Amino acid sequence: MQFAGNRFSWAAVLCWLTVLIEGFDLVALGATSLALQHAGGLEFTPSRLTTVATVSLVGVALGAALVTPLADLVGRRTILIASVASFSAFTLVLPLSSGFVMFAALRLLAGLGLGSCMPTALAMMSEHRPARRRARASTTTMTGYHCGAVLASLLALAAGNTWQILFYAGGAAGLVLAAVMWWKLPETAPARRDAETERVTVVDLVRPRFLRTTLAVWVSTFMGLLLVYGLNTWLPSLMKTAGYGVSTSITLLFVLNAGGIAGMLLAGYVGDARGIRRTALAWFGVGAVLLAALSIRIQVSVVLNLVIFLTGVFVFSAQVLVYAYVAQSYPDRIRGAALGVTSGVGRLGAITGPLITGVLVTAGVAYPWGFYFFALAAVLGLLAMALAPRGTAPAPVA
Repeated sequence: MQFAGNRFSWAAVLCWLTVLIEGFDLVALGATSLALQHAGGLEFTPSRLTTVATVSLVGVALGAALVTPLADLVGRRTILIASVASFSAFTLVLPLSSGFVMFAALRLLAGLGLGSCMPTALAMMSEHRPARRRARASTTTMTGYHCGAVLASLLALAAGNTWQILFYAGGAAGLVLAAVMWWKLPETAPARRDAETERVTVVDLVRPRFLRTTLAVWVSTFMGLLLVYGLNTWLPSLMKTAGYGVSTSITLLFVLNAGGIAGMLLAGYVGDARGIRRTALAWFGVGAVLLAALSIRIQVSVVLNLVIFLTGVFVFSAQVLVYAYVAQSYPDRIRGAALGVTSGVGRLGAITGPLITGVLVTAGVAYPWGFYFFALAAVLGLLAMALAPRGTAPAPVA
């Protein structure tokens, strides 16, 4: 199925904006982490902030793994609109929390909706692109993620200690987006059974035909999201621990995600030209070297910003190349489920990254050990992709 004319343009823009919301939400929590610890009434500590980050990511993981597969059955438009609306509503009321427990509960509920947004949007885009352009379809859509992160970083710099502004802005923008989706997002049919010569279900993800691919992408996505969420949640605190100023630390979060945007565009073209798997291997490898380099105290501001920028270029787009590999490696009938379950497993890494880094921050040893931990995760992601099959989609079974 193809969207024609301006209908396809609306789908592309709205899917991109959906992914932008997730990037904004992730950095909204990380960029306000220092302000939240001084917010009256909420009684946040580093350990409680770690708990909130973990609880919200549990919700995201459950939403990705349990809600996204429904899109293959009932249509992706319905799931996407419902997910954006529910996430936005809970985010909008988050600043009204009366205490830590209520704040954590609202983050959990918001995460349930947010979890299915990104994999559903990626599945929607992948089905409208030929296999030779799957990398660019995924990476271009995912630039929205880092644009959202950049917007959140800039808004956090402008808002200062008025942390509530970020959540009001994110929730209100999401509700507006859901309304526009209802009006403009084209309907998609359930997965095309008549176009499939093979009978596959979500259970096939762990059967011999797909098992090697599934295990490889699960491990690499786990490591990739560990890096993305760990860095975006704790980079300001890590750099502050290393002796950099608060404003410099938040600015580096902006630089990191600006590099992520550039990396998405570069990785898409290289992946389509050289092969997605091969490009992912190179990206994880270079990312590991750059993360290890950040364990060294860099005195020159220009050099520090350059290293942070390049870290964003390679680390963040390595994760998206894994999604592109998933999109080309499974049949259309289970592509949404494959992306959703892979994303759900990856969210365990998204939980693990901030959790372990938070423990290191609380113990006062986050610098330099936090960056050693991230470098190791990038190496493990590389090894997992090295074990993935080299082909594209598996041969169909009659």
